[in-house]
Amino acid sequence: MFKNQKIIVVMPAYNAEETLKKTYDEVMQQEIVDKVIVVDDSSKDNTVEIAKTLPHAIVHIHPQNIGYGGNQKSCYRIALEQGADIVVMVHPDYQYTPKLIPAMVSLIASGLYSCVIGSRILGGGALRGGMPLWKYIANRFLTCIENMILGAKLSEYHTGYRAFSKNLLEKLPYQHNSDDFVFDNQMLTQIIWFNHTIAEITCPTKYFDEASSINFSRSIKYGFGCLYTALIFRLAKAGIIQSKLFPETKQGI
Repeated sequence: MFKNQKIIVVMPAYNAEETLKKTYDEVMQQEIVDKVIVVDDSSKDNTVEIAKTLPHAIVHIHPQNIGYGGNQKSCYRIALEQGADIVVMVHPDYQYTPKLIPAMVSLIASGLYSCVIGSRILGGGALRGGMPLWKYIANRFLTCIENMILGAKLSEYHTGYRAFSKNLLEKLPYQHNSDDFVFDNQMLTQIIWFNHTIAEITCPTKYFDEASSINFSRSIKYGFGCLYTALIFRLAKAGIIQSKLFPETKQGI
C-alpha cells in the first residue's frame, strides 16, 4: 500500500526462467507492493514452475502464445480484477531495476500524473547500459518523428517500464491494440490522445544475454507499426478517419 492505494506489479513473462526470481525478489523489497501478477505467454522453459514458487504471486498461464501485447492485456485485466489502484509493469528479464517502483508510484498516488514511464534516454545512460548502437539510433529517430506527429515531447516511446493509475487503465481502449510489440507504442499514443501528460524518470538499463530483446527484422516491423500508429492518430485528430484506437469521444480521464 502507498497512501491507502493498492499497488500491483504485473510481469508479462516469456522464457524468463533465468531472471524471474531475481526480478521478483527485488520487486518485493519495495515494501509498498501488495501483489505481483505473472502472466506467462506459453513459455518453453521453466518460467511457470519458478513463478509458482514465488510467494504472494498470482500466476496466469496462456495455453498458447498470443504475443507481448496480448500478454499485457491479460496483465492489466487481472490487476484491475484484483483491485489495483496503481499498476506497475516490470519486465521479468531484469533489464529495468524495480528499485524505481516507489518513485513511479508516488507520482501517480500524489495525483500529479496518471502514467509514469522509466526512460532509458534521460540521463544519457542507454549506451552505457549496453543498448546496441543501432537500437539507440532507431529509438532517437522514431521518437523524434513521433513527437512531431503527435505534438508531444517525450524522451522515448519504447521503454517497457510503465506505471498507470486505475482510472487511466479503465478508460483507455487498449483492448483494441495489437497483440504484438507495437502495443506499447499504441498505449502511450492513446494516453496523449486523451490529453494526458506522461511523466518520465531516468531509468538505468542493462543489456545482457538473458535480457529479452527483439531482433532486427522484428524491430523493423515494430518501427513501421509505430509510424503507422502516429499517422492514424493524426488522421483521427483531423477528423479524416475514425479509429477504435482513438475514439471520437475524448472524455477526461
